Amino acid sequence: MAMHHPDTRLLNEYAAGTLPLAQSVCISLHLNYCDQCKRTVHKLQKMAAAMFEDLSPKQVDDSLLSTVFARIDEEPEPLRYAPPAQTEDGYPSLVQRLMHRDYHDLEWQRMSSNLRISRLRTGDQDNEFALYHIKAGGTIPTHTHKGNELTLVLEGGFSDDEGHYTQGDFLFRDASHQHNPTADQDGDCICIGVLDAPIKFTDWKYRAVNPFLKLRAE
Repeated sequence: MAMHHPDTRLLNEYAAGTLPLAQSVCISLHLNYCDQCKRTVHKLQKMAAAMFEDLSPKQVDDSLLSTVFARIDEEPEPLRYAPPAQTEDGYPSLVQRLMHRDYHDLEWQRMSSNLRISRLRTGDQDNEFALYHIKAGGTIPTHTHKGNELTLVLEGGFSDDEGHYTQGDFLFRDASHQHNPTADQDGDCICIGVLDAPIKFTDWKYRAVNPFLKLRAE
């Protein structure tokens, strides 16, 4: 059972459909493990639907409607992640792939003796979506964030100064947080990291790398 959850703001934005795509996928995966947050999202959606029904209809002139349709036609087609974008149970296909732990054919980049990263395409041009594979007992060097980071544990677990996290747990970190995640000793940890800006290493041994860290959103 998940013990760490998205806050109310994130769940509100997820229910309203206003979260960036990569962040929304991360929340969707957490809901797969967390009945508590799933119920909260359902209540928020019901409340929004009830409020929408109470709104009075507004007349829309033809010129505005034509403008909306023109913008839809001009929008570039988003990047797709095969198989099709959504499955019968309503989850995006990327969520289903990760839920089924289909990791073997992904392209992994070795970052250190303890860490491998596989960046996945979500079609979100502003947020990097990646899998982090941390070797049992391995540590990611101490860092903070230039923006926001969403993390969800898929397998195993890790710890930092604020707690211990296992399958289904969700974390939100921003520039006010500094941590060095360390995987549990009894097994490797695989988690999702969603970034809207590069991390920033604070350990003096790694600071020279900071200028070269780039966000790879796609």
